[in-house]
Amino acid sequence: MISDSYQLDAEVRLRPVTMADAASLAEALTRSRAYLRPWEPLRPEVFYTERGQRERLSQTLAEQDAGRSMSWVLADEQDRAVGAFNLNGIVLGPFRSGTLGYWVDVEYAGRGLATAAVRRICEMARDDLRLHRVSAGTLLYNVASQRVLAKCGFEEYGVAPRFLHIDGEWRDHRLFQRILHDDPPTG
Repeated sequence: MISDSYQLDAEVRLRPVTMADAASLAEALTRSRAYLRPWEPLRPEVFYTERGQRERLSQTLAEQDAGRSMSWVLADEQDRAVGAFNLNGIVLGPFRSGTLGYWVDVEYAGRGLATAAVRRICEMARDDLRLHRVSAGTLLYNVASQRVLAKCGFEEYGVAPRFLHIDGEWRDHRLFQRILHDDPPTG
């Protein structure tokens, strides 16, 4: 079920995001700022504050309530957010697709948490949202994210020139998808 939490390892679980996560998200993003910079858009200073995260979460939860997205955090043993995963642009009907994005706190990187979370999100996308396909994009040189996607059954299907404005420039991205099933659309 989408509202459930899922233990990824002995210390970290995947659970739906809440407004109460604003402060710990701001802390994790601030701590990980230099680590994430090559993969992220340039952000205003307010983004790294609790207020900025409250504003972002308000929009995120509104999109979720409208059925256009789902968002989760990685939560540590003290229930502090140490990463975030989003399934955005959810479209139903004959398309039944969503686009995955994620980041993991620098102090938790390299532990297999992204791979475990992406696997679980794909299961929920298939079983609970009844999506047919999940897509994702990475910068051409983001080998770590490409490995996560490959381990989770995603296949590269193209390159999008100047796809997103990342770290101050329009950057090319490798595009990936995972077909979750081939059943007819339902629900």
